[in-house]
Amino acid sequence: MSGVKILFDFLPVALFFVVFKYADAHKAWAASFATGHLGFLIGGGVVGEKEAPILLATAVVIVATAAQVVVLKLLRRNVPRMLWVSLGLVVVLGALTIYLKSDTFIKWKPTLLYWAFAAVIALAPIVAGKGVLQAVMGGQFELPAEVWKRLTIAWVVFFAAMGALNLWVAYTLSTGAWVNFKLFGGIGLLLAFMVGQGVYLTRHLPDEPDEPEPG
Repeated sequence: MSGVKILFDFLPVALFFVVFKYADAHKAWAASFATGHLGFLIGGGVVGEKEAPILLATAVVIVATAAQVVVLKLLRRNVPRMLWVSLGLVVVLGALTIYLKSDTFIKWKPTLLYWAFAAVIALAPIVAGKGVLQAVMGGQFELPAEVWKRLTIAWVVFFAAMGALNLWVAYTLSTGAWVNFKLFGGIGLLLAFMVGQGVYLTRHLPDEPDEPEPG
């Protein structure tokens, strides 16, 4: 995965974090700005200082995710199905968050996306006859079927656990702490898991044949 693609994939999350932190540090400005620009979308038409940061961040993440799809379309690139799922979730849950001035809905978005990933990975061998990981990495690695099965189970468990962990953070800690976890915790745990997967893969890769000595 190239650095550009990583930045592109995580851009909405990064923008969500930046906008929330800035608005949270300037609550009076955020409330006035949100009322002026989002008031027509909100029940009652007025945004208070408490909910303004999450509403502005939610509006930005909706636009950023939609922009990802538009950019891929303009470049004539394939739009991944999970990006469509992410867009659908962020539009529906984000709209509810903005209209009802409640962060509950947007906090569920990562969990539903994680669980969607887990469901796709778990069901792919049954529906398509081939696992997602094998389809993606099969051209790079030759592994026994049992190893592919273990990797599949590991990814399903990881995404299911991440979904549950997101809810625990969302309902136990403050909104600010959840925003921190959404960016740093989510990405950090994913990278750590991928490193662990890489270590596991190196143990099961076939040995390369010895090069013949020059005669």
